[in-house]
Amino acid sequence: MLTTRTIVRLFGSASKPSQATALLRNKAKGTKTQGSSFLDEKRVQVFGGKGGDGAISFMSLCHNEFAGPDGGDGGNGGHVLFQATLNVNSLSHLSSIIKGEDGEKGFPKNCFGRNGNPMIVEVPYGTTFKDENNKLVADLSSAEASVFIAARGGSGGKGNRFFATSENQSPEVAEYGAEGETITYVVEISTMAHIGLVGFPNAGKSTLLQAISRARPKVASYPFTTLKPHVGMVLYDDLEQISVADVPGLIEDAHKNRGLGISFLKHIERCVCLLFVIDLSSPDPIFQLQTLISELKHYNPSLIERPSIVLANKMDLKEAREKYVDFVKEVGKEVVVVPISAKHGLNLKELLARIRTFYDQETDKLKKKHAESKTKQTELDLLTWTR
Repeated sequence: MLTTRTIVRLFGSASKPSQATALLRNKAKGTKTQGSSFLDEKRVQVFGGKGGDGAISFMSLCHNEFAGPDGGDGGNGGHVLFQATLNVNSLSHLSSIIKGEDGEKGFPKNCFGRNGNPMIVEVPYGTTFKDENNKLVADLSSAEASVFIAARGGSGGKGNRFFATSENQSPEVAEYGAEGETITYVVEISTMAHIGLVGFPNAGKSTLLQAISRARPKVASYPFTTLKPHVGMVLYDDLEQISVADVPGLIEDAHKNRGLGISFLKHIERCVCLLFVIDLSSPDPIFQLQTLISELKHYNPSLIERPSIVLANKMDLKEAREKYVDFVKEVGKEVVVVPISAKHGLNLKELLARIRTFYDQETDKLKKKHAESKTKQTELDLLTWTR
């Protein structure tokens, strides 16, 4: 049973909305029916560049036809590196196969082949890399560890000049270039968005994201319309931008991977603040809220400690308005319940003001932490949060 004490610990006391005003754009959206989804996890296979082959060559001069071997060495293959940066915030640009440049072969006259250029791939700060056994290999969330060598290139082969000895002055042998490393990683982003929309299928999360941003997630009347998260940006009049993620819907026993629940819960784990979107026109809206809290608690107990509010959606329907008073009494006066209609834009300004309040509170915490320590890490955390 959802007691008042549980809800107070989860949601905290009601806070006043922010003074900043969200800019709801009146410009018509694009004609595309669905925008691109946000990618926060991807499986990639990386190949280090192959080393260049050594050359077999013999020098022939004007007055010395047999001047000896002069085959040069091949160049080294290029590494594959991932570099954390503030320039990107998604993994959608990553290819499933990433390969370093091959080294150039050796040439006559003792000319060495050129080394392959390293393949540098930019990823957001907070990106983690796990191997096929789900073991953490690298975490690019700190200022000191912002580059990860994912696969090393192969060494270049030696030319026949290298094998010349006093006993064998004309070797007809050279080395092949070594193959680069081949490794498979699961790449994940630790933080996907400032705000995450959590709710049952068809609770109105995608409609709400369309109403407050220019994102275009698919909207339909059947369950599990959204299978991948979509992220929209909310712009305020002081030029601050807050990212809001539409997370696929959860159902009962999602923590047991029912209805792809584990993968959907991973998306929620990467959101800093949570908005519980409740369909108030459903037969039992309080059951929806209880189930969502229970699933988060079973998956990761720390999720219920994050700042959250409850959105009573679909207030444009008569049955929702009739249940609103009883719903507020059931969850308790200490819980912030915002009645909205995502479809008709009802009360969205109050919602966006409260979202900004959450954002400002978290920003103030990071600024205070940076002022106390003055380290590169706290500065990086602040830049990552406000980018």
